[in-house]
Amino acid sequence: MSGIQRGLREKIHLILNRKDNISFYQFPILAAFHEIEHGIFTRNNGYSKEPFHSLNTSISIGDDINDVIKNRAAVASCMGGNELVFLKQVHGKKVVVYSDKNHPEDQEHDGRPPVGDAVITNLKNKPLVIQVADCQAVLLFDPVLKVLANIHSGWRGSIGNIIGAAVEAMADHFGSIAGNVVAGIGPSLGPCCAEFVNYKDEIPKGFWKYRDNTNHFNFWSISRDQLLKTGILKENIDSSHICTKCHTDEFFSYRGEVHTGRFAAVIGLVE
Repeated sequence: MSGIQRGLREKIHLILNRKDNISFYQFPILAAFHEIEHGIFTRNNGYSKEPFHSLNTSISIGDDINDVIKNRAAVASCMGGNELVFLKQVHGKKVVVYSDKNHPEDQEHDGRPPVGDAVITNLKNKPLVIQVADCQAVLLFDPVLKVLANIHSGWRGSIGNIIGAAVEAMADHFGSIAGNVVAGIGPSLGPCCAEFVNYKDEIPKGFWKYRDNTNHFNFWSISRDQLLKTGILKENIDSSHICTKCHTDEFFSYRGEVHTGRFAAVIGLVE
């Protein structure tokens, strides 16, 4: 067991699972619900070659498409074997909605995934995927109305409050009440490594309270506060507190490696 695995299990209390030699972590608060499958997949035991070694799920960064297809199939197998739902992530705040009345993939005649940085659904057997390498994947589940969301929140997404937009969309489209929602904030760039030298030009002044005296920002705290502001309860939020740049043995990190892969965070309703 690696040092990060020990840290995750002993300090952060994420649950380590393995299926078909593929490792993924789960949030205890989400794993308690049998209606869903979810996983934060590591970078290991996939098919991609360096520098994407090895469980890279992105097709847009120069990796061999055949290796990526095999990696995606391995992830899907761990999530019940259903076809994975991907987005074209653009660091915006658009929320894509999948429901009986709205199937974005039917509108994409060229086979490309819909553009967006959060996706919500109440449909079963549609595992939602967010791909990251330092950005946060934030997983949400409303166990009362059986609605879930997966959110891509990098620093631009944090500034735009993509988290708030996703929770609002869950309410508008499915009637979710924030007080019922549970959340997990995945491994991502931590305050130890999130340095923004040009923060005065990049980050609005309202976020400067999350900065330390070395120009490092705590985006984990930003996300937690944004979740709380929507009405999600403090006790309903799990955060991994794992920095991807500090742990490139387990996770891809753009800050740490630049030319690298993307690991998958997945959540889906099951039968």
